Amino acid sequence: MTYPTGPAPLAGIKVVDLSKILAGPYATMSFADLGADVVKIEHPDAGDPTRQWGPPFVGDDATYYLAVNRGKKSVALDLKSESGQEIVHRMLEDADVVVENFRPGSGLQRIFDYRALSERHPHLVVLHISAFGEVGPRRDEPGYDMVAQAAGGLMSLTGEPGGPPMKAGYAMGDLGAALFGTIGVLAALVERARTGRGQYVTTSLFECQLAMHVNWATNWFADGKRPHALGSAHPNLAPYQAFPAQDGYFVVAVGNDGLWDRLCTAIGRPDLAERTEFYRNRDRVENRELLEKELTDAFADGTVEHWIAVLEQHGVPVSAIRHLDEIYDDPHTEAIGMIGTVDHPSGPLRQIGFPVSFAGERPRLGSAPPAHGEHTDEVLGALTRDGAATSA
Repeated sequence: MTYPTGPAPLAGIKVVDLSKILAGPYATMSFADLGADVVKIEHPDAGDPTRQWGPPFVGDDATYYLAVNRGKKSVALDLKSESGQEIVHRMLEDADVVVENFRPGSGLQRIFDYRALSERHPHLVVLHISAFGEVGPRRDEPGYDMVAQAAGGLMSLTGEPGGPPMKAGYAMGDLGAALFGTIGVLAALVERARTGRGQYVTTSLFECQLAMHVNWATNWFADGKRPHALGSAHPNLAPYQAFPAQDGYFVVAVGNDGLWDRLCTAIGRPDLAERTEFYRNRDRVENRELLEKELTDAFADGTVEHWIAVLEQHGVPVSAIRHLDEIYDDPHTEAIGMIGTVDHPSGPLRQIGFPVSFAGERPRLGSAPPAHGEHTDEVLGALTRDGAATSA
């Protein structure tokens, strides 16, 4: 696969993507962004289900599919057929990584069992992403992102206190597994450089939800108090939340006592900084409700724009709560180069770029997300020329 000039630290790495939906495809798109050659295997009849997860659509495909599949080649194969399986094995002979999220215990997982893969292709790094992991009473259960958010605790921590449970706006179950899975694969490639042998890397949506509990978990381990949703507030800092102004909401993030003093000066309430209920962060956390009332009353007489200007002048971290259209038109977003375009048959397709730079340069966007089976003839033809396979 030909990539534009730019950082490509995974150039020369070949990835076979047997996954679908979000977690696996996001991981493999990240490999493609970093320069890897990624071939996406899709069922001949319909391909990745997310091609139909719309509206909206661009051309024949839903934008959901287009969001996580750029930089790949699409090959239509029936993985349950002997010919399809043999073609995949021929691909794996010189591949470095294979990514799959077959349901535990399914026919495809048995067909592409990692033990058999490792024996036949000892150099291969295999990434398996599941809902609940390799062991335990829930190991064979399927799962979607919202199931992971519910089972893994995120929905119990999201929303207003006493309100109904809410999922996060982003697919944090799937995306967390994609990111941790990507880390695991990169670590396994480093290990392979030392040992010459591949590795079986596993992660799950559930495990990654637990990993991201971070301070919520250690809070509970320390005091045994069941955590609950705090709205926009923080369990260990105060004030660190959204507040209403005359015309909307904005957030204030006070991460230390010095910033608390600055906030009190900025709003014309230096007396708040001297009150024993609010003197230290631990005092403010313990008196959260009283603190929130005092600040809500103080902010009620100004607009969002006013308070942002005042607090920025005093060095207090603050932001309006912006919508995506505002973010995409922001000069800072443009300056950091996080949005680019790829050439799609329906016209230029805007995409969010890879969020890591190398020596100050961001990886360039690769090819557009492929049409279903777009590269079947190309890839299988190359295998045939190498004496590797016949058509599926």
